[in-house]
Amino acid sequence: MEELINTLGQESEQYERLLSLSLKKTPVIVSADLEALSLITDEEQVILSRLANIEKKREECMKDIANVVNRDVSTLKLGDLIAMLNTRPQEQQKLAVLHDKLSTTITQMRRSNEQNKQLIESSLEMVQFDMNVIQAMKAAPETANYTRNAYASGDVMGVSSGRFDSKS
Repeated sequence: MEELINTLGQESEQYERLLSLSLKKTPVIVSADLEALSLITDEEQVILSRLANIEKKREECMKDIANVVNRDVSTLKLGDLIAMLNTRPQEQQKLAVLHDKLSTTITQMRRSNEQNKQLIESSLEMVQFDMNVIQAMKAAPETANYTRNAYASGDVMGVSSGRFDSKS
């Protein structure tokens, strides 16, 4: 049980670091500082790697506990384990505090990540808008030039066909 408590403590600490980076990322996205965003993303990858290792340890602890209490590990949740520890109030208290802390941190991370996602989507829409404006600037309106047969020539102002004129 002590190993599970230690593992959850490490997991909580890593998630708090991840939340801190996610909150740092918001103003970086707004300011469009790609270099700082890249650094933050690199830090996140390191933390995610640590979290993957901690998660494996936590799963092993839960398997061991599930075997001891004769429960299926896939249905045994941390909340169930907390409820089963009525006879061990100190461990029950530690687990309850860690459970609440993890839940709160993960909820905050979801909010921050959703906000960052919306900011990135808005930035992408602005880039797309800018690209459309640039393309529209290249395409000028057709001229009112007519051929001998009174048909519009279809010439476009300001746009060359890109061919080399050898007669010049």
